[in-house]
Amino acid sequence: MVDAEVQATLEGGNIVLPIVESDEGIETEELILNMGPQHPSTHGVLRLVLKLSGERVVECIPVMGYLHRGIEKIFEWRTYTQGIRYADQADYVSNMLNEHCYTGAMETIGAIEVPRRAEYIRVIVDELSRCAAHLVWLGTYGLDVGATTPLLYCFRDREEILDLFEELCGSRMNFNYYRPGGVLYDLPPGWLAKLERLLDRYEEHIESDYVGLLESNEIFLERTVGIGLIPAHIAVAYGVSGPIARGSGVEVDLRRTRPYGVYPELTEMKPVIMQEGDAFARYKVRVGEMRLAIRLIRECITNLPGGAVRARLGHVWKCPKGEAYYTVEGAKGEVGVYMISNGGPNPFRAKFRGPSFLNLQVLPWLLRGRLVSDAVAIMGSLDFVLGEVDR
Repeated sequence: MVDAEVQATLEGGNIVLPIVESDEGIETEELILNMGPQHPSTHGVLRLVLKLSGERVVECIPVMGYLHRGIEKIFEWRTYTQGIRYADQADYVSNMLNEHCYTGAMETIGAIEVPRRAEYIRVIVDELSRCAAHLVWLGTYGLDVGATTPLLYCFRDREEILDLFEELCGSRMNFNYYRPGGVLYDLPPGWLAKLERLLDRYEEHIESDYVGLLESNEIFLERTVGIGLIPAHIAVAYGVSGPIARGSGVEVDLRRTRPYGVYPELTEMKPVIMQEGDAFARYKVRVGEMRLAIRLIRECITNLPGGAVRARLGHVWKCPKGEAYYTVEGAKGEVGVYMISNGGPNPFRAKFRGPSFLNLQVLPWLLRGRLVSDAVAIMGSLDFVLGEVDR
């Protein structure tokens, strides 16, 4: 039996609840407020049902499902290669990382060996995709807390990354670049030179245009330092991962703790960890990861071997019978694909593990007792994408 209050809430109305008397003897009233699904600061079509007592959040109920597209079912009705293109549409701001995870599951079941050159190219495009995702977050988060200019700078640099991706695979959004056993194309002539010039500019922009602007902004510091604290044990209990967990001192980075590809060989691979656990710490982790990505890409450029970029599998490849769970360190945390093959041309089952879904679960705990004015700053610091939550 659904509680009348919850039922009315789910039907979309803002309800004034009965007047209650506070501990100080002042009469107040609780209000059910719908934040979203169409709200400029919800980072997607998410609806938060907030129960407010004055300016304080008493309870938060996330309502999801507005962006459900049945991606996992689509995988079952597409060949293995056709499914790669749909992996792009989960976290659609860090697409290459999703493709890596999907193809990695195939390679694990099929025992496919990836050529060395392809592994280095994968690190390059993965880290560029991580930077593109962090730039989207940084620019929009600046807007959330009142800083407009960083958005323009962030999207300026992201456009250059997307230009490189377009030259590499012909697309700026649904890349469809990964293949079981490697990548679709080798690097075009002159591409690495353009990349190195971009890295030089990008490295300067991080310090001057992002850190210089935001960390000297009193409003940004006031709205992030000490706000949205997540202790390490809460991060572990809720299963959060990625920059959120590392911002709370949890030393988990799949590139180091569950290594894949050539990451174990990269000397620059040192996870960025902060101990404070607040929104500012999560910002610091993501900025640090952009610096780390630049170092990793440069190391890959220096050590890039020659040879093939894809294993020979034939025109029609059928994955052997088996199952596997493959994970990569996505821009938001652990991206995983659990795949079952029955020997046919399509996956029997492909379950997508999106970090945004688990990271969102800590939001009700975070907002309880906080001022409603902090809700946007706290929610934005979690950096979730609803395409990955709903799938």
